[in-house]
Amino acid sequence: MKTLAKILSTFFGVGFFPLAPGTAASSAVVLLYYFFLWPLPWPWLAGIILVCFAAGVPASARYAVELGRTDPRTVVIDEVCGQLIALFLIPFDRAALLLSFLLFRLFDVVKPWPIRRLEKFPGGWGIMADDVAAGLLARLCLQIYIFLR
Repeated sequence: MKTLAKILSTFFGVGFFPLAPGTAASSAVVLLYYFFLWPLPWPWLAGIILVCFAAGVPASARYAVELGRTDPRTVVIDEVCGQLIALFLIPFDRAALLLSFLLFRLFDVVKPWPIRRLEKFPGGWGIMADDVAAGLLARLCLQIYIFLR
């Protein structure tokens, strides 16, 4: 189980990327969405997000305990889940994909109120919750952009 938690938490090793592993994970998700996920029906996409979250909470908690840290840099399943939320049901448009990535990374790094407070949840809940909120905020901003253009 320790190995599975490590594999899931690091998104199959992407979390070991030496520079900005969270950004690398978000980039990987955008590429996966661009090449494979965008044509899936919305229930499949929602299911992928739910499974990512449901698996991410215990996996990230277990791997963080193993490393002796509350939110290790190598744990990127939270960025994967947040980026998937930001991409959920956006039109297949390169500008929207790029904006989704930029908005999510901005909100994940800056952590505007109340996102920062969500990090205080215990264990894997805290690791995952702030990125889910950043993904939701990015998705909301992206929806406004799509509506106004």
